Amino acid sequence: MLKERRMVAEQVAGALFEAEAAIDVALTKTAHLTGVMPLLRRQAGASALIGQDALERASQAIMALAEARRAIVETHKELSIVQAQIGLGAVRMAGDAGEKPPPQGMETERVRMRALRIAS
Repeated sequence: MLKERRMVAEQVAGALFEAEAAIDVALTKTAHLTGVMPLLRRQAGASALIGQDALERASQAIMALAEARRAIVETHKELSIVQAQIGLGAVRMAGDAGEKPPPQGMETERVRMRALRIAS
C-alpha cells in the first residue's frame, strides 16, 4: 500500500510542479509584455495616451496571475499536509526543486485533528 501511495503522490507532485512552472512562465511573459509596451510606444514617438487601456489590461492580467500563483502555492502547502497524513512526510518528491519552508498548517492540522478526537 505504501508503494501505491508513493506512486500517486509522485503523479500529483508532477502535476503540481508543472502547474507552478506554467504560472511562473505566464507571469514572466506577461510582465515582459507590460514592460515593453511603454518602451516601444516611446520609441515610436506615440503619445502616452496611446495604448493606455492595453497597458492597464496587461497589468490586470499580472494581478490575476499573481493571485493564481498564490492559490497554487497554497495548494502546494495543503498537499504537503496531505503527504504527511498519508505517511509520506519524510519522502522528497521528484522534481521538488530546492529547500522549502516547512508547511505552516501542519501543526494547526494536528491540533484540529486532536480536537476532533477529543470531541468524539
